[in-house]
Amino acid sequence: MEEAVILLVEDNRDDEALTLRALEKNNIKNDVIVAHDGAQALEYLLGNGPSKDGKTLRPQLTLLDLKLPKVDGFEVLRRIRGDERTRLLPVVILTSSDEEQDRIDGYGLGANSYVRKPVEFGRFIEAVKQLGLYWLILNQTAPTR
Repeated sequence: MEEAVILLVEDNRDDEALTLRALEKNNIKNDVIVAHDGAQALEYLLGNGPSKDGKTLRPQLTLLDLKLPKVDGFEVLRRIRGDERTRLLPVVILTSSDEEQDRIDGYGLGANSYVRKPVEFGRFIEAVKQLGLYWLILNQTAPTR
């Protein structure tokens, strides 16, 4: 079975630490690759990302913030969905934005899910637990080519 890598695209170091802590608290042991801006995420996904045995490691799940430096989350999503290699990768928007237009745009660009980061840590831990259970255990990802 292939390793289930999580790509966390998050520029805020506090939110990054919070997400990593929530994953740990929920006993989610998957390797987490962190991209601190949209350009790093695109380089990982579409450029020369990490490989194992000559095969690029595609994430089983991408957690994507919207408000990112260099390349915003919407453009990252647009480029992911526009490339044959990454078109089918699960992308969950994980953001503090509660703007209706952001939800419309995110789903319109092909996000698989839109989750607003809860402010309270206990609720955030529960949200990450549910994300992990669904996307890493229950969900059957599309085969890679």
